[in-house]
Amino acid sequence: MVKFSVGVAMTPLDQLPELARAAEECGYSSIALPDSLFFMEKQTVDYPYTPDGSRMWTEDTPWVDPLIAAAAMGAVTSTIGFYTQVLKLGSRNPVLLARQVGSVANLTGNRFGFGVGIGWAPEEFEWCGAPYAGRGKRVDEMIEVIKLILGGGMVEHHGQYFDFDRLQMSPAPSKPVPFYIGGHTDVALRRAARVGDGWTSAMIKFDDLTAVIDRLRVLRAEYGRSDLPFEIQVVSVDRFGSSGYAELADAGVTDIIVVPWIFDGHGFDSPLEAKLESLHRFADKYIHGKDAV
Repeated sequence: MVKFSVGVAMTPLDQLPELARAAEECGYSSIALPDSLFFMEKQTVDYPYTPDGSRMWTEDTPWVDPLIAAAAMGAVTSTIGFYTQVLKLGSRNPVLLARQVGSVANLTGNRFGFGVGIGWAPEEFEWCGAPYAGRGKRVDEMIEVIKLILGGGMVEHHGQYFDFDRLQMSPAPSKPVPFYIGGHTDVALRRAARVGDGWTSAMIKFDDLTAVIDRLRVLRAEYGRSDLPFEIQVVSVDRFGSSGYAELADAGVTDIIVVPWIFDGHGFDSPLEAKLESLHRFADKYIHGKDAV
């Protein structure tokens, strides 16, 4: 059966704990946590997931660090999962991130998945002290470093971009942290097929989605990973309702990311009570009810 996760992008921060408790009570699988470092007054490149390249938020839109959000929501829940969707990896340091990811995994009892992307804005790289050039190869090495450290024990790494002698971070997570790779380009799909435990989408149309899933199947076979579990986490923009969700599931989607209050005509900044009602209404119909997928 397909899973449903709740997307909480652009949600007021004080609503997050109660939304997490309600989502767990309703039977949602996970909370999908977005990432935005800051709002630069002037953007030098187009945002890749809107038709005109503009951002869907303003300088006053609320954002929270997704790792801190996962720890805070994990503290008031016991079963629901959390994953970043996606954390912009390229502007960060992998050794520091390994400490943070390992901490969240331990504090939530292995209820955390690490969804990662490169990042789209040169300013996020440069103003955080990371190079924008060569970002793809650098991120590949970052994933290698983080996985190495999270695996536990005394480890060392001597690569093109990062170099350190033997070190250990304790405690290591008692289970491997799943890595979900974002991005719609062929390079990103290759990364997901090669090192990921799943692929996670931005907003996507069904026809584009089926092409991506077909491509991932081919690539995973090339890398000899066809038999391993693999999540397909999707934000669909043109398939909704019981028939639409069934279509997504039949196409190979394992996790549908939804924002129930948007479906009910409420905004991202709507009152908490309206959002709680929407969470329950959606779950009653599509998770537990006659229209369950």
